[in-house]
Amino acid sequence: MLTAVLVANRSEIALRVFRACRDLGVRAVGVYSEADRFAPWLDGADETYLLGPTPAAESYLSIARVLDVAERAGVDAIHPGYGFLSENGGFAQAVIDAGLTWIGPPPDAITVMGDKLSARGAAERAGVAVVPGTAEPVERAEQVRAFADEHGLPLALKAAFGGGGRGLRVVRDISEIDDAFEASQREAVASFGRGEVYLERYLDRPRHVEAQILADQHGHCLFLGERDCSTQRRHQKLIEETPAPHLDPDLRRAIGEAAVAVSEHVGYVGAGTVEFLVEADDLYFLEMNTRLQVEHPVTELVTGIDLVHAQLRVAAGEALPWEQDEIAVRGHAIEARINAEDVGAGFVPAPGKITRWRTPSGPGVRLDAGVAEGWTVPNAYDSLLAKLVVWGADRDEARRKLVRACNEFVVEGVPTTLDFHRFALTHPDFVAGRVSTISVEREWQLDEIAPAAPTEPGDPPAAPSQVVTVEVDGRRVEVAVFEPDQAPPRRRRATGRGRAAGSAGTVTAPMQGTIVKIGVAEGKEVTRGDLVVVLEAMKMENHVRAALTGRVASVHVEQGDTVNTGDALVTLEPAEDPA
Repeated sequence: MLTAVLVANRSEIALRVFRACRDLGVRAVGVYSEADRFAPWLDGADETYLLGPTPAAESYLSIARVLDVAERAGVDAIHPGYGFLSENGGFAQAVIDAGLTWIGPPPDAITVMGDKLSARGAAERAGVAVVPGTAEPVERAEQVRAFADEHGLPLALKAAFGGGGRGLRVVRDISEIDDAFEASQREAVASFGRGEVYLERYLDRPRHVEAQILADQHGHCLFLGERDCSTQRRHQKLIEETPAPHLDPDLRRAIGEAAVAVSEHVGYVGAGTVEFLVEADDLYFLEMNTRLQVEHPVTELVTGIDLVHAQLRVAAGEALPWEQDEIAVRGHAIEARINAEDVGAGFVPAPGKITRWRTPSGPGVRLDAGVAEGWTVPNAYDSLLAKLVVWGADRDEARRKLVRACNEFVVEGVPTTLDFHRFALTHPDFVAGRVSTISVEREWQLDEIAPAAPTEPGDPPAAPSQVVTVEVDGRRVEVAVFEPDQAPPRRRRATGRGRAAGSAGTVTAPMQGTIVKIGVAEGKEVTRGDLVVVLEAMKMENHVRAALTGRVASVHVEQGDTVNTGDALVTLEPAEDPA
């Protein structure tokens, strides 16, 4: 067995691997950036080391720094978690060249499946159907227009390297092509360091169903069941569940066979996920994630297999102790991703200090979290705070249990996706298991989820000085007490993904972030709703739009600037009323 493992990651996944190491008597070594110096998850490691400054490129994405810590700490293996360097074949090879054990698939498999174009080719050679698309990256917007002429709209622009919805843009109108192509390339570079993008026909109302596989170094590859991950926003998952509801047994079997075929074709080892799009009875290969998946806990709950334990044992050379016919799925599990996001304002990232953190519990409830009360969530990384996972004897029991757990969960200081989960888990489409990848953003009315921001921009959100419990007519209730000069902020409804911020004449930053694009110039005429700037926060792009029709009087920022919430971005002069 391995003796010491460095976990090249942060937050809840780092803690998850620390715990697995300790379960198996393996020394767990953690790393952190300057922003994470006092992070609560670091307490789960046996020892921790500073990697470098806050920017991921100088810490969590620095191969040289990670390997330097590995040498100083005297580890014999590295686990990459997910995100950051987890799907970097060069990093995997560098770990092996340093004489360490890489807890993941062979570098060649990562390289082949990490490039979505070569992954499509591998799937086709393994006899698995793929969505119609380009075989090579596209380099100009004119190529996108040509593809649209041939295959029609909508179409999808996708980053050739990486996953998680980063760099994915859907084009529904010819006029959107230039902006979508530019944004897809820009986000691909920011997320994966490479800007190649390719095209696929965009399916109208598919389900996102993925297969968990587990393979050892002795030629055994197992299918551990499928997960439905169709409840998404911005092509990133919010709720995952297993088994997938209303899946025909023959289709379920075909998913497992296809996943194993693709994995065996590329010589896969370890835990991995093969993702598919399902539309009616048609099954299409989407991509393969050559790492542990965020939603792996739901599979663990229904199979009883600890996937991180399995990763560690497989990396140490052990054979899997099961045959395919011994893999049994019992009950149903659902996971809700708790992100620091303002749902009512369009799922915008919302870093800040967590002032209250009261977690749910009870039979069948699991919480994988990387934060704690008093921790300030940085804006430099992903918005995921925790994963709330439940198990039930059947789907409806699991769903009801998750509703109860979400209602028990109290988070204050930052807005979270808990409001969305309380809404979604009781939505008729989710209750009936009829969710597709377009449901959240195109079919559901989220207006009843109010934004966390105050109505009047610039007014700081008032926080109660204390919350006290009182009895009224024998009934126990909690009352928020505000200072005399405070009042709770009024809340308003959001009407779209883009967000207009600031007073009528001033567009302000809705959150901390980095300016990655400026869409206007001084003197330019704008119409209400036009793009003003693109602000990147917590690895997500947010489009800030004009709140009125008029002329740009001044632009206060430049591309690359870092801004705080409420900072002035652009000043607009209203158009004169013709009346």
